[in-house]
Amino acid sequence: MKYNQELKLALKVSIPVFMGYSILGFAFGLLMVSMKYDIIIPILMSIFIYAGALQFLAIGFFSTKLALFDIFIASIFVNIRQSFYGLSVLDKFKNTKNLKPYLIFALTDETYALITSIKENKDLNLKYYYFFLSLFNQFYWVLGTTLGAIFASYVSFDTNGLEFSLTALFVVLAIEQYKVNKNYLPFLIGAISSILAIIFIPISNMLIASIIFSLILLFLLKGKFNEQ
Repeated sequence: MKYNQELKLALKVSIPVFMGYSILGFAFGLLMVSMKYDIIIPILMSIFIYAGALQFLAIGFFSTKLALFDIFIASIFVNIRQSFYGLSVLDKFKNTKNLKPYLIFALTDETYALITSIKENKDLNLKYYYFFLSLFNQFYWVLGTTLGAIFASYVSFDTNGLEFSLTALFVVLAIEQYKVNKNYLPFLIGAISSILAIIFIPISNMLIASIIFSLILLFLLKGKFNEQ
């Protein structure tokens, strides 16, 4: 296979995401079907929406019959962080050509973490590495959703605690980021920004506020990054 090296590396580094996405996708599919939605609905959502946190929130939107405009606004606030991710990978996606639309669509938190932590390798075709990595990660999510939806159609299941898998996955990826970059400053900035948001910002706007705080601190301390 022409891009065998890229395929194998993408599969290897995506294993932590598999552990998290398969469980979270399973929980999502299970919850949707347990609320009497047809088995195909969660599967199509995972294929065409592919936004973990938003998909879980959508369950609440549907159950409360939230207005479309309210869903639109909520969706923007939940996923607005992706715009910051997108800006930071513009250079990485510069030469991806026909694969760029899918790479943009499939840029989740976990995929972003893996893309930005890859070591320099001149023998690697990054265009196809990014593509395989993104594809594997979405496949794990869709697979988990499908299995959860099928399972829920036959068995009742208590999903309490399953949502913590996403937090655990973030921790694993953060550790991997530190092992590659050996720089504690981004983690310190993230911690300080989160604390400021918790103290001064209402919980409904805490995520976007913490991102803004992080960007301000990163801008103010950009000289420190250049020194390392």
